Amino acid sequence: MLCHVLSGTGGAGKTQLAAHHARTTWEAGNTDLLVWVTATDRAAILSAYAEAAAAVTGTDDAQRLGADDPERAAARFLNWAQSTDRRWLIVLDDVADPADLSGLGGRLALWPPTHPRGRTVVTTRRRDAALPGHRVDIGLFTPAEAVAYLTAKLAAQDRREDPEDIAALARDLGRLPLALAQAATYLVDLHLSCAEYRVRLADRARTLPELVPEDSGLPDAHRTTVAATWSLSVEHADRLRPRGLARPMLQLIALLDPNGIPTTVVTSPPALAHLSAHRTPGQGGHPPERLIGTEDAVEALRCLHRLSLADHTPGTPHQAVRVHALVQRATRETLPEAAREALARTCADALFTVWPDTERDTALARSLRANTAALTAHAPGALWESRAHPVLFRAGDSLGHAGLVTSAVTHFQDLHATACRHRGPDHADALQARHRQAWWRGMAGDAAGAALAYRELSADELRLLGPDHADTLDTRHALAWWRGMAGDAAGAATGFEELLADYLRLLGPDHLHCLVTRGNLIHWRGEAGDAAGAAAGFEELLTDHLRVLGPDHPDTLNVRHGRAWWRGTAGDAAGAATAFEHLLADYLRVLGPDHPTVLTARSDLAHWWAEAGDAAHAAAAYRDLLADSLRVLGSDHPNSLHARRGLARCRGAAGDAVGAAVALEELMADYLRVLGPDHAETANACAELARWRAAAEDADGAGTASADRRHGGCPQ
Repeated sequence: MLCHVLSGTGGAGKTQLAAHHARTTWEAGNTDLLVWVTATDRAAILSAYAEAAAAVTGTDDAQRLGADDPERAAARFLNWAQSTDRRWLIVLDDVADPADLSGLGGRLALWPPTHPRGRTVVTTRRRDAALPGHRVDIGLFTPAEAVAYLTAKLAAQDRREDPEDIAALARDLGRLPLALAQAATYLVDLHLSCAEYRVRLADRARTLPELVPEDSGLPDAHRTTVAATWSLSVEHADRLRPRGLARPMLQLIALLDPNGIPTTVVTSPPALAHLSAHRTPGQGGHPPERLIGTEDAVEALRCLHRLSLADHTPGTPHQAVRVHALVQRATRETLPEAAREALARTCADALFTVWPDTERDTALARSLRANTAALTAHAPGALWESRAHPVLFRAGDSLGHAGLVTSAVTHFQDLHATACRHRGPDHADALQARHRQAWWRGMAGDAAGAALAYRELSADELRLLGPDHADTLDTRHALAWWRGMAGDAAGAATGFEELLADYLRLLGPDHLHCLVTRGNLIHWRGEAGDAAGAAAGFEELLTDHLRVLGPDHPDTLNVRHGRAWWRGTAGDAAGAATAFEHLLADYLRVLGPDHPTVLTARSDLAHWWAEAGDAAHAAAAYRDLLADSLRVLGSDHPNSLHARRGLARCRGAAGDAVGAAVALEELMADYLRVLGPDHAETANACAELARWRAAAEDADGAGTASADRRHGGCPQ
């Protein structure tokens, strides 16, 4: 059988069995490729398959493959698995919804892939999972298996116990693999006999019968067993050095993502403050005046790892801490509601503290979003104590910055509804959620809808906050911008002109808000038709930025960006390219190579090289940019799509109109899927496609190649 589905309740040992099989198969040299996927949702599966596709196709193919959407990347990997001569093993661990695997990779890719040299293993808690393959129900150990497990664990430490005592302990533990693993570690670590452990277990079981909740999926007796073994293990972990920190650390991670918590979160200042304030009393450890440091927090994690209460793998810093969901639930249930909500706010503080203002590391951002989602699910009301916790807004903006703009809109729509329930529609939290929802609505392609939303928000803020409040002015700024993006460049310029007058009155000419507003006013005057005036305006504005902010301030660099762009738009493409070359060197020095602004500047430099007639140079720049955009931002980010469009344009300019048309046809499918038919970038790509289709049809012998796709890309 090429696919096995391990099905069973939490704590039954499905993941351990899959891991053991994968490890032994790999170590025996019986597989050439091992793909392990934490398959909690479809996006995680597609992402892992895209990475696998890059690994098996090599560097040249990886760039092309990564440029496709995740569904196509998955299809290519699965098709590779069906045709390769290499031996492979795919493990999909903890499939929550069988629908996540439905149609995986499209109609041409089989799932699971069928090949005599390949194997697929799936673990799931869903006993009703309609998954292809041979289902193996993983339940409790048999009496013999439970005894054999405990006997082997003890024998590995040269421990010999009475077989009757071992069998009795296995019965007491309900033969549940998770409980057996924790108890075995406890026995070995404390040098207890099975008889002694049974006495402690019985006492703990009588006093903590409700620690694992009824909806955990375990029978009553097993809930009691997990609670008792958990309590004994955490009590012992608390006695290990650094003493008294294991329990508060376990409480902290019990509210976060069980599939991976970044090291920086559990070693952040809020986390360390929690460990200091909640250190288990009565332990020797350090002198009372000694503050808890990062090393202490890491050692507390090692204590939990040692007692099988959590997994700590420092080599994967963004997912260094993993903890079983049953252990999390048992831990949370020991906390009074007030303590649990206070702990949730500590976790939110920790996440917000480590969340970078600029997300250069997409894997870290993805992990922080997952942890925020888990925290919100575990303590939905705790983050609304007085004001909405800022991590809720940061998570939504992170979705947008990752290119998941539709998800960002939905996030802030839900956040607004929650704010209305908790605080009412006129509260600052509700207004801020409306502001962010409108912004990402515009970024998702609905510029007119964003302008309308900001117009309505502006009226409410004028009523509630007054005309001179910072939030009112900020909304007017956004309204003017999206008015311009919706096609009313002159109206946008008027809006910024009026806003500038108020900023000058309230803040003075050298305030950053005034300088930024001047830049936007110049930009929209340029968009209204005065390109030469815009270039001159940015030249004048640069003088003030240099005086007020200095040459290396990011806003000063952005003004240079505007000056270079409008110089090219006014007709001097070569001068614009030279200006961008100089600017890019400073951007790299100040912001670093992976900053989004740097990637945008590289795109604009390639654009002006192409406009100046150097298509080959531009194409090389777009290829390099695409590789970095895929690495930093992912294949669906608008910047990655834009780089692909630039590369196709250069291909056409170099004489390959058919190749440009074909590339744009493939790209159009991604624009429609990611941004939708009404987005301005989709419209631009559609116009570009029409241009190169026409050029291809005019070329000798090219008409047939393009005609087949004449109606297959742009929205009709």
